[in-house]
Amino acid sequence: MAVRFTLEELADVAPGHTVEVRVPPDGAVQAVEGPRHTRGTPPNVVQTDPTTWLELVTGMLTWRDAVSSGRLTASGERADLAGLLPLQAARQR
Repeated sequence: MAVRFTLEELADVAPGHTVEVRVPPDGAVQAVEGPRHTRGTPPNVVQTDPTTWLELVTGMLTWRDAVSSGRLTASGERADLAGLLPLQAARQR
């Protein structure tokens, strides 16, 4: 439930359809403003496991560390979500 909620929060913070964020088996969401993806494999994909995702969104793990350790894969020029994580830091107050 926490993964799905935080994926929905990401889509709320960064609405759009440019990047597909996958956290199998718990969920996936399209986010980030830009060109819309409609068919086949998206050009911008982020994929990780639930534990890594929750560590990223809470600030326990940095984007850079997740990528360099191989805990997260990000492909495509718009797939860098470092500026949006942790989630609360991305929210306007």
